[in-house]
Amino acid sequence: QVQLVESGGGLVQPGGSLRLSCAVSGFSLSTYTMSWYRQAPGKERELVASITSSGGSTNYADSVKGRFTISRDNVKNTVYLQMNSLEPEDTAVYICNGKGSGWYNRHIEYWGQGTQVTVSS
Repeated sequence: QVQLVESGGGLVQPGGSLRLSCAVSGFSLSTYTMSWYRQAPGKERELVASITSSGGSTNYADSVKGRFTISRDNVKNTVYLQMNSLEPEDTAVYICNGKGSGWYNRHIEYWGQGTQVTVSS
């Protein structure tokens, strides 16, 4: 069974750092584009960062550029989101996503359950 399990969320002060992990089972990261989304109460789900299946290209929302870094370890089947210089506006549920990058799996998409990140003094 496919599972995407996020961890590493919690309460952190403004200016602090946090690293989120997404442990994947049931499919191989090597053929999937991986992304982190976030959703705050009353707001639309927002794409935060994504990384191609090879790890050769990344994309970030303007609001997090220079502060967040997405990475992947295809051997460990894990995706990470390093978050630095956190702001209260970063408070949200962070959700891991995988989307097929090949012609044969381009219609396949998986979602995790999410992990809460709260930035507050």
